[in-house]
Amino acid sequence: MENLQALKQRFGIIGNDALLNRSLEKAVRVAPTDITVLVTGESGVGKESIPKIIHQLSHRKHAKYIAVNCGAIPEGTIDSELFGHEKGAFTGATQTRNGYFEVADRGTIFLDEVGELPLTTQVRLLRVLENGEFIKVGSSKVQKTNVRIVAATNMNMMEAIQKGKFREDLYYRLSTVDIHLPALRKRKDDIHLIFRKFASDFAQKYSMPTIRLEPEAIPILLRYAWRGNIRQLRNITEQISVIEQNRSITATTLTNYLPEHTGNLPALVDTKTSSSDFANEREILYKVLFDMRNDITDLKKLTLELMESGNSVQVKENNQRLIQKIYGEEDSQEDNLVEIIPAQKTETYQSQQDPFHDAETVEETLSLQEKEFEMIKRALERNHNKRKLAAKELGISERTLYRKIKQFDL
Repeated sequence: MENLQALKQRFGIIGNDALLNRSLEKAVRVAPTDITVLVTGESGVGKESIPKIIHQLSHRKHAKYIAVNCGAIPEGTIDSELFGHEKGAFTGATQTRNGYFEVADRGTIFLDEVGELPLTTQVRLLRVLENGEFIKVGSSKVQKTNVRIVAATNMNMMEAIQKGKFREDLYYRLSTVDIHLPALRKRKDDIHLIFRKFASDFAQKYSMPTIRLEPEAIPILLRYAWRGNIRQLRNITEQISVIEQNRSITATTLTNYLPEHTGNLPALVDTKTSSSDFANEREILYKVLFDMRNDITDLKKLTLELMESGNSVQVKENNQRLIQKIYGEEDSQEDNLVEIIPAQKTETYQSQQDPFHDAETVEETLSLQEKEFEMIKRALERNHNKRKLAAKELGISERTLYRKIKQFDL
């Protein structure tokens, strides 16, 4: 087995992280075999290095090595690119073309972003993995190929399978051996080392002195999330190397190049959102008012029914229960009842000829402004003039409540 340190130097791999070393060891062990390998990890972690190691350390190293970015090839031409096509198979097919699986016979093919393959192409790929057979587009002749497949993806494959975007049987054929490369943020001890290597490379490339970090800038470099992983670190190192005249990089200078720390950009105010928030609050308030109107109508109907039966005690009890339901108050007493049923109720009870005559005059106001004023006033009273609690009860923002309080001079 090739020495791990020599392997890193040969393929330009930097770092001594235990997870990285474990992945490299697995690649070295599977290389002499023909086992299909699936390389997983976030975008930018350097997954393309693993298939190169596997190919160079295998018995196929003198044959072709072809890397294919499956996500970059249009769905309509991917089958033709991978398996080839016959002349006249489709519009524009002016001659027969050999696909990558035919060209890479006895060699290695690297399928990057394999999770982006269309389902129809996945079926063809599964057949190649099972028995080494494929058919060109527009042909009926079965051809054989002897090719080693190494695939890579940054997708969550189990999630893609559940959504029906990737075949489960193909996944298990591809992932005979799964090699996972860790994200850069999980390799804290390697980040500064990689930065220094990139800085040295760019100094040679652009014929300028090498940049270096001041001691106080190093912790900032290590704490950064590096969502773009090694690719992002390389780009930022190149920017600093080219732009900065002072080759000693301070913490302030470094933070200016890290996306999350660039706070001098103009803020975008979404006025559309603020107006829509106001509209939503108004709709909620209208809905509450109309629901309240319906409840009062139900109260009126119940009152009249019980008045007709002459049970005045039951009238009062039912009215109080319904008022408590409307206002959410456990201590609603006669003062609430008076607001809903006016003082003329005694005359209504005594009138037997037309009990509905006076009751029809019990009509709530339909002015939304008056209802709004009344509800806000009640909410403030119940919450002892605490605007935050009152706004929460009304289902509106505290800012809107403050505006309404000023409007109604409460």
